[in-house]
Amino acid sequence: MSTEAAASTKPTPEDDGMTWWYRWLCKIAGVLGGVSCAVSGVWNCVTVNPLNIAAGVWMVLNAFVLFLCEVPFCCQFIEFANAIAARADKFKPWQKAFFYCGMALFPVFLSFSFTTLFGNAIAFATGVLYGLASLGKKGDAVTYARLQHQKQADEEKMTETANGAPE
Repeated sequence: MSTEAAASTKPTPEDDGMTWWYRWLCKIAGVLGGVSCAVSGVWNCVTVNPLNIAAGVWMVLNAFVLFLCEVPFCCQFIEFANAIAARADKFKPWQKAFFYCGMALFPVFLSFSFTTLFGNAIAFATGVLYGLASLGKKGDAVTYARLQHQKQADEEKMTETANGAPE
């Protein structure tokens, strides 16, 4: 097998079953999640409670990771931003969903407050959107009807066989 054929069989990030508008929706949700995490994280750090400060620092870190993975052109001053974004684009949607939801839940468990809950809500929603993308596209009605008809025919055949009817 030649290297060209091997390269063509590798799945590309564009081949993950997501439409262009859904991919953009996930990216926009990631940007909005990053902004909400950054603003809420800075606001959360304005306190004397060490758990709130730790949660705020984690939220700012979440914002940085979301920006780095979803919109690397916002981080042009960082030399390795494009390499990390290229690697993040190779992740499957379920991997991104697990990563983003986990990142968003940690500050909420660390310091449960209004600021951490709503500051991480959009970042968590980004993970949910990627999780929904991993489920795949919805099937069309014709294929579903054909499968239902075939299933019904198979059930009738099984009932006839179970009743002792000749085949």
